Amino acid sequence: MEMEGYGYGRGRAGGNGGGRGGRGGAQGGRSRGRGGYGGRGRENQQPQYHQQPPQFNQQRPHPPPQFNQQRPQQPPQFQQQRPQSQQQRPQQQFRQPSMVQGHQWGSGPAIEGRSGPNWRPANAAAGVGSSHGQQQVTSGNYAAKLQQSTETRADRGLVPKMQSLKLSEGASQSSVAGELVPIKRPDSGGLEKIRTVNILVNHFPVSFNAESVIRHYDIEVKPEVASPSGRPVKVTKTNLSLVMEKLFSDNSDFPLEMTAFDGEKNIFSAVELPTGTFTVELSPEEDVRCHTYKFSVTLVNELKLHKLKDYLTGNLLQLPREVLQGMDVVMKENPRRHMVSIGKSFHSIDPKQSPLYYGLVASEGFQHSLKPTSQGLALCLDYSVLAVRKRIPVIHFLREHIELTVFNSDSFRRRWKDIEHALIGLKVTVTHRRTKQKYVVSGLTDRNACDISFTVEDPNSQLPPRSVRLLDYFREKYPGIEIKYEDIPCLSLGKGRMANYVPLELCVLVEGQRLHKEELDRDSALLLKNMSLAHPGDRKTKICGMLQQDHGPSGGEISKNFGIDVTMNMTRVRGRVMEPPKLKLRSSPDKVNAINVDKDSCQWNLVNKLVVEGTTLKHWAVLDLSSFERRPADRLNKDFIPKLVARCNKLGLQMDYPLFTEQARMSVLASAESLTPVLEKVQRQAWKACQNNLQLLLCVMSSKDAGYMYIKWVSETKIGLVTQCCLSKMANKGQDQYLANLGMKINAKLGGSNAELYNQLPLFNEDAGHVMLIGADVNHPRPRDYLSPSIAAVVASMNWPAANKYIPRISPQGHCVEQIENFGHICLELIECYEKMNGVKPHKLVIFRDGVSEGQFDMVLNTELLGLKKVFQAIDYRPTITLIVAQKRHQTRLFPETQRDGGRNGNIPPGTVVDTTIVHPSEYDFYLCSHYGSIGTSKPTHYHVLWDEHNFSSDSVQKFIYDLCFTFARCCKPVSLAPPVYYADLLAYRGRLHYDAQSEKHSSSGNSSSSLALSSTSTSTSDMNALHSGIQDLMYFI
Repeated sequence: MEMEGYGYGRGRAGGNGGGRGGRGGAQGGRSRGRGGYGGRGRENQQPQYHQQPPQFNQQRPHPPPQFNQQRPQQPPQFQQQRPQSQQQRPQQQFRQPSMVQGHQWGSGPAIEGRSGPNWRPANAAAGVGSSHGQQQVTSGNYAAKLQQSTETRADRGLVPKMQSLKLSEGASQSSVAGELVPIKRPDSGGLEKIRTVNILVNHFPVSFNAESVIRHYDIEVKPEVASPSGRPVKVTKTNLSLVMEKLFSDNSDFPLEMTAFDGEKNIFSAVELPTGTFTVELSPEEDVRCHTYKFSVTLVNELKLHKLKDYLTGNLLQLPREVLQGMDVVMKENPRRHMVSIGKSFHSIDPKQSPLYYGLVASEGFQHSLKPTSQGLALCLDYSVLAVRKRIPVIHFLREHIELTVFNSDSFRRRWKDIEHALIGLKVTVTHRRTKQKYVVSGLTDRNACDISFTVEDPNSQLPPRSVRLLDYFREKYPGIEIKYEDIPCLSLGKGRMANYVPLELCVLVEGQRLHKEELDRDSALLLKNMSLAHPGDRKTKICGMLQQDHGPSGGEISKNFGIDVTMNMTRVRGRVMEPPKLKLRSSPDKVNAINVDKDSCQWNLVNKLVVEGTTLKHWAVLDLSSFERRPADRLNKDFIPKLVARCNKLGLQMDYPLFTEQARMSVLASAESLTPVLEKVQRQAWKACQNNLQLLLCVMSSKDAGYMYIKWVSETKIGLVTQCCLSKMANKGQDQYLANLGMKINAKLGGSNAELYNQLPLFNEDAGHVMLIGADVNHPRPRDYLSPSIAAVVASMNWPAANKYIPRISPQGHCVEQIENFGHICLELIECYEKMNGVKPHKLVIFRDGVSEGQFDMVLNTELLGLKKVFQAIDYRPTITLIVAQKRHQTRLFPETQRDGGRNGNIPPGTVVDTTIVHPSEYDFYLCSHYGSIGTSKPTHYHVLWDEHNFSSDSVQKFIYDLCFTFARCCKPVSLAPPVYYADLLAYRGRLHYDAQSEKHSSSGNSSSSLALSSTSTSTSDMNALHSGIQDLMYFI
């Protein structure tokens, strides 16, 4: 949990190379790989009133802040089609932004038969990027197709997982008639810069024989003898590997070095394999239930590599994704055979390990994938550090992990929930028999080992079935094994009728199981982060070494047998460094100054400076949860509040002393039930002091605590109160920088404006009309949570042209569903808020979408964007729209080639943009490193412009996003991600906190034996978006 106010300028700008922290499973819950191929005082006495204080759930009035008014302006007409630069690009024709007759979504002239820059007519020839044909599409006919397409996609949800690539050779991968596709790059890259830098990228060029054919086979493995019930028997991955190894070793027609296996049911081969069904006999020494299997092989496709070459050279319109997937499996085959696969990364069987805690180690490895780029095919490989489990007995694990010291019936009954939470979903092996079989823990048995009995049938059917105690069964079948802990439950391994009951002492955790950052304690998470944040020079050396090792993706002979070869040198590119913008701050209450940022770090400070728009804070209070701590160092100093008030006033806020201070113990954070009376008391005092018009509650905690989520949930959904949390040990230091950071967050939460751009944002001139920026993201449940909803979050700016005040909306949706349901209606609600505050709807929208992979672009365009347009169409509202996807979960890293090309810490300078060589061959994408990398290796954000009705050039959109990164409200430096999606990310995580708090409340009041995964079933998602009206239009989440 990242505590609010903890450290000056915290945020993505400070975290480099380690990915996004604190994302509810973000990163744990999200699966965002490249889709399609492989796969966060004193009391003021007030006179006594006769009115009764309000009830706890009563909503207090809290008007939203007013924003700058502007006169309504009509959006300009579309510009005509831009000329396409031919430099280093294949000749292509690009579609002019336009509308279908009768269904104009933009403000440009309607062109019959074409709709928007991305629309492809139904009979467009493959490989032709132009829509200048004479096809006639009537408005009604197209509307019907549009509605049918949207409804179909809504029904099927996200792109389905490909179980077997049964694609015919002649099948076209072009989109369905009338669907949208990502736009093409409008030029050959940007030109704007203050200097250029030479960069090395962890993209290694890949050459391949275009005449080669990779044969794709589907395999099916099943026991020779069917199960008595007649139901299909699922063969485990362990047994599947045993069967394959046996077949390939016994049959010379299956050459091991000429094939690659994806671990599921797909084999890719460089030579023709025999098809049909084969009988495989496993050795009697193998401890498996069945020793004879039927292995079926079916040819489903021949992947011709010339299609990929045609795509890379611009002669094929659609990416042959099945070819790329097959080649990606080939490149993973060598490390798969010699290393341990953990998630999407590979780790050495005997890795360099650093101990963490609870039987965990930090293991170094690598992650790689193939990418189509402007220079051709490239292998992207990056260094990876994961927290993984060691092989440890379950009994020892419980002793260390949850400090369970006594193993008897009473201790298990008292701590049932903790034990199940620790064990459910983990993989174990058993020690009472020789086997490689891995089992998944599904829970604890409801009876102790000594009380469990089951029926055993005579295998020869000579004797009647008999009832046997579990303990007796183990003594008879496995002589010499004595069960020590008889009066505790067993582990339930597997599901349903196939579940096995095994005593805990006979189970061992499988080595190499990954733990996500959110599951680690503070010290272990810090150690893992430090290992992940390798210096750029060290990271570059590690990457090159991992590629060249014998067990790497290009080691051995497998890839060479497929005609694939990897260059051992990183790709060299030229990056452009853009000029940072001037900022607007005040030097006095009535004087605004232009501020130049530091040339190297692009940071600025607030010494002798005031925020642009400071709020007035007269009604606020303090909840001191540190006052009862034993150690004086953990209690809040009395001089903190005067220092904070003085610093905030010096910053430009009009801040009075708090009305009152309420004291409580940290123990009240144990549950929502214990915290609620404390906050109700605060509310009653607020009623006496200011008629319940409390603007802010400052919560001081002696340490980080999981009860933070209860503070946020109760105050933001039940009371309607903005809170700001801080740690007493940080507050007691009284550092000016820390106090200023708190003041900035408080100001932004209450509707103020900290820093603004001195000049208007690029892309839009003064006559552009009103522009709204929208950010959207989805937070998914953490690992091992199989029922909780995903949380969709959308934010929108309300004050053009400053565009730094946002209104949030949260919406729960289906479990692990990335598509934002009702995206159009959420955006329409935000647009109505804009109209209420500014007197006019925005004429232009720039939408930033976070968290989607390339394989989900189709969903974003044809479900979310088309759904949005359909909602707007219904009310005759037609703003022009640009849609940009921002990706942080990728493996591309940029390294300065020489010391002169980098900054003081060895990273590329902020403002570096790369839009050649390593980008997509034709689509509109670029890498931007907008932040200063103080530690670790800077990770650029990968932006994809999917849809553009504003005719933006590469220079204009890159400068627009870079300048926007300087407007983030809670730090004095540019951040690594465009603020609209940064805010959406924070908002989605806040929604996850609300849900977790609500789930824990229901769980603690219900059956104590319910597990985390199942407790969510008792929690209704209908209250998730029931944010208190008093704060729903404030930036309470930053």
